[in-house]
Amino acid sequence: MPLYDCMLLLKPKVVKEAQKDLVKRIATHVFRRNGVLMDMRSFGNVYLGYGIKKLDGRYYQGTLLQMTMMVTPNFNKELQYLNKEDRLLRWLLVKYRGTPYLSDFGLRGMDFSELSKGNWRFSGRDFDADDNDDEDDEEDDEEYETGETN
Repeated sequence: MPLYDCMLLLKPKVVKEAQKDLVKRIATHVFRRNGVLMDMRSFGNVYLGYGIKKLDGRYYQGTLLQMTMMVTPNFNKELQYLNKEDRLLRWLLVKYRGTPYLSDFGLRGMDFSELSKGNWRFSGRDFDADDNDDEDDEEDDEEYETGETN
């Protein structure tokens, strides 16, 4: 069974009990289809990039929940009942497709505390090095200022 993330964006005024009830309904649906609920996260109230218009008004905030689950591929069709749910602004089911994890890169168990202190080490090109490309840029600028070409 493939791994999916079910993202739920609820109206901001929905009480915790109603949120738990909706999550419980989805989790029960997963278990009935022999699926496994792997993780559950709440991101709290989030501000939206645009307003979502519903029958009872326009919403610029919402409560974001994420449920990670392993279910059959036809589970998306079975979640269509969420379209009629009044407490939801939007929902989305996203399938993991070969997403690399930290363990795939051999990074499991490494100490990432140096990154949070700003000690970044880049391999390859030095971003502060002087380039000879500036000379070409000046020639291009002159071409556009005079309108003449060589």
